[in-house]
Amino acid sequence: MALSDLLARAGNACEFCGATSDLAAVDVPPAGEIALCPTCREEVPADAAHWRCLEGAAWSAEPAVQLAVWRKLGQLDQPWAAEVRDGMMLSDEVQGWTEVAGVVEHRDSNGVVLAQGDSVMLIKDLVVKGANFTAKRGTAVRRISLVADNPGQIEGRVEDQRIVILTEFVKKI
Repeated sequence: MALSDLLARAGNACEFCGATSDLAAVDVPPAGEIALCPTCREEVPADAAHWRCLEGAAWSAEPAVQLAVWRKLGQLDQPWAAEVRDGMMLSDEVQGWTEVAGVVEHRDSNGVVLAQGDSVMLIKDLVVKGANFTAKRGTAVRRISLVADNPGQIEGRVEDQRIVILTEFVKKI
């Protein structure tokens, strides 16, 4: 997209904060380009409070802006950013991109990468809430499933019950 077309779509303003000077096109693969000011193009702006502008930008109807805001909010270690990200209403197209972009890596207690179908061993007795039993240390859990949006959780079958297990309590076997 030509810069003039991009700026026209953006209303000659930064699509994050609304600033109007020194705008430039920023590529947001695979969605396209957005117009951002110099401050919003920085990884870490001098004023961290500047990122609060994303609260308003999260409501943009433009898919590329939605994806860029979603990604930036995921990089910020702030409770408000997580709350805004969780509350975003993404178009179906953008939701598909976030699922691809949001691939997480599951690691066991020793830092070994876990994959779908692996076998793990419990390294601690775990009280299973709602099932009235304790999964004992040393229990092998075969053919695990990965929880897609949480790198700290896997699912597996213990005593014929499908349970969620925290990765910090397992080691790959």
